Amino acid sequence: MLIFVFLIIVSFVLYLFYKTRYFRTQRPMEKRWLSGKSGIALGLFVAFFGLNQFFVWDTTTSRVVGAIFLIYGGLVAYNGFRQYKHFLPLAIKEAEELK
Repeated sequence: MLIFVFLIIVSFVLYLFYKTRYFRTQRPMEKRWLSGKSGIALGLFVAFFGLNQFFVWDTTTSRVVGAIFLIYGGLVAYNGFRQYKHFLPLAIKEAEELK
């Protein structure tokens, strides 16, 4: 479906954006915070790719691979969200200290 293709592209572009910002910053807590955001985007990319497999192909193999991608992408996104939530206050505190 076309909506999943759009979501796949957007999540991949967000992943590249956050990874670029990750490599350009020098602050350690901001690096970990951006790593969490890029993990969310990467997890969504893999999950949307797996979800797209359910609608594109109608074979058992594609459904199994799609389910594996969906579960793995969900776990990566969940881990990225936990990392994002943990390092957000630390990144804010770090930014305030450097002002």
